[in-house]
Amino acid sequence: MTSFSSVTVVSYPPDKILGHVALEAIARSEFPKNVPFLLVGESFSGPIALSIAADPPPGFAGLILSATFAKSPVSVLKPFASLFNYAPVRAVPISVLAWFLLGGWTTPRLKTALLVALNLVAEPVLRARAAASLRVDVTAFLDRISVPVLYLQATQDRLISRSAGQHIVSAVSKARLVKISAPHLLLQVAPEACARIVSDFAQTVVTESHIRVERGASGFALKQIF
Repeated sequence: MTSFSSVTVVSYPPDKILGHVALEAIARSEFPKNVPFLLVGESFSGPIALSIAADPPPGFAGLILSATFAKSPVSVLKPFASLFNYAPVRAVPISVLAWFLLGGWTTPRLKTALLVALNLVAEPVLRARAAASLRVDVTAFLDRISVPVLYLQATQDRLISRSAGQHIVSAVSKARLVKISAPHLLLQVAPEACARIVSDFAQTVVTESHIRVERGASGFALKQIF
């Protein structure tokens, strides 16, 4: 028996405005056939990952969530979601974005990587995803999730409140929360710590679920956050 050994990143089209349902379909089309796999949902992708976990395909063994939410992370802004379709997102200084997403862990390298990632996505898509995040609500799916779930909570997150993770963990029967001292982009800031925690979780899934994981078993990451 071996652990999950390969990782595939599912990226969303950077130039097409697609809702969570369409993006979920893209993710599902990438999943492997006839082998167990884990799914990672980061930030914007969390609601998509939760929806998939509530109606899992064959082989879906567990879910890892990183700094994400099941419903609007800023509920007071939800009535104004449509206004984000006109927001001048390119005009926001990278220093402001870094303050929210990287906080005290900001470095020139990480700030440059953040800017590069943002520039890969068309401005209308950035606006549409911001609006979609304010409207989304998959809380009705949470009690249907039966696979093990690991929620990685960034304790210094300036974008997603701690209650977002607690809400998910309290509603999912096999969920547990692990706190990491990091900002919103915790997978980028603390990759080694996250990798250790995820590796331990994967081994627990294998052991407790009595899954025989042969060569080629996979981990899938929905990690396009913008």
